[in-house]
Amino acid sequence: MSTKETIMSRIRKLGIPHEYHEHAPAHTMADCLALPYAAPDVTFCKNLLLCNTPKTAFYLYVTTPDKAFRTGDVSKRLGSSRLSFAPPECLTDMLHLQSGSLSPLGLWFDEEQRIRLAFDKDVQREGRIAFHPCDNTATVLFDQRVFWEKVVPALGHEPIFI
Repeated sequence: MSTKETIMSRIRKLGIPHEYHEHAPAHTMADCLALPYAAPDVTFCKNLLLCNTPKTAFYLYVTTPDKAFRTGDVSKRLGSSRLSFAPPECLTDMLHLQSGSLSPLGLWFDEEQRIRLAFDKDVQREGRIAFHPCDNTATVLFDQRVFWEKVVPALGHEPIFI
């Protein structure tokens, strides 16, 4: 079963209400924001896998697409030494996905709990929230309340809000 199929199977098995859309590969935030169901009530997220220099601390940082990423600011808020982007092989090895498909949903594959989940507080809004199911040829939309009350707890990673 593909990573996308595994993610969607888990969502269905948990009975989590969602919308599912397949589409051409969306490689950038601009691609995501151009999708036909992108609407004012849908929050698309920028997802970054970060690590410290010795690669002993990993963070999946979820923020809004309009926010600039400043390494020093995020590192300070997470209480970690200067963070940088994790090498691409970490995406494959730890989360079973490729660059451009990063999503909190991939944390279902992080059974060793090596990655801390960190959300920018501005991601919590009214309406819906959208993520790739670890494959940038599809998008899953959740009602914000469903995401925070059902999906996040099911990921098994206690979130940090910054």
